[in-house]
Amino acid sequence: MGGLRNVVRQELVARQLDEQIAARFPVGQRLRILDVGMGQGTQALRLARTGHTVTGLESDPAMLEAAHASLAGEPAGIRERFRMIEGDGRETGVHFRPGSFDVVLCHGVLMYVEEPDAMLAGLARMLAPGGLLSLLVRNGDALALRPGLAGDWDTALAAFDSDAYTNRLGLAVRADRLDALTATLAGIAAPLHAWYGVRVFTDLADNDDPLPPPAELARLLAAEDRAGRTEPYRRVAALLHLCGVRGDRPVREG
Repeated sequence: MGGLRNVVRQELVARQLDEQIAARFPVGQRLRILDVGMGQGTQALRLARTGHTVTGLESDPAMLEAAHASLAGEPAGIRERFRMIEGDGRETGVHFRPGSFDVVLCHGVLMYVEEPDAMLAGLARMLAPGGLLSLLVRNGDALALRPGLAGDWDTALAAFDSDAYTNRLGLAVRADRLDALTATLAGIAAPLHAWYGVRVFTDLADNDDPLPPPAELARLLAAEDRAGRTEPYRRVAALLHLCGVRGDRPVREG
């Protein structure tokens, strides 16, 4: 399951994603889902378990191996609904026809892409009308918060004027700003429908911090979930979860 930071991220994104899927599609509909940069396949496997057909696209062989290992322990029906392809998220047009999916996930990927607009346009083309595009990005409007709370004043001051940062793996990456991504989504015909903050209170936790007892974890997740939906807290979250919708399908009633 991983440490506290990863559990908070995965659980919050799962709740938010399920909420958006429920708002867009009839109950019980088996969706065609593409997870671009699926990593170990945490969200992809969860969605396959709920009955959806999932395709995972991943360029890192080690991550693909981990995802295959996780899938191997699942029942045959889930394995049949889940396929994996080694490939780059910037080349979705090579692997799939336009309009092939109802939901496209791109979580924790854009920070590694220097010019993401072309990739986002390609992802939007993969969506059928009314399809959902789910993006999880580093919040460029709050880059100074983590180093500031940690007392790293030089890094905090530099973060006010830059979208670049060094992640916990030691890699030089980039963040995205809400206003810029909102404009991009409108320009690629998948305008922003909803957005959330992810990890407001727990971003300073170490990667390997253990989980608290179940009752405390439930309260922690409830607080993080509420903060991720509430101003002004969600604007200073470490991550932003943006959901764009392709086309004009109305929100399902009830």
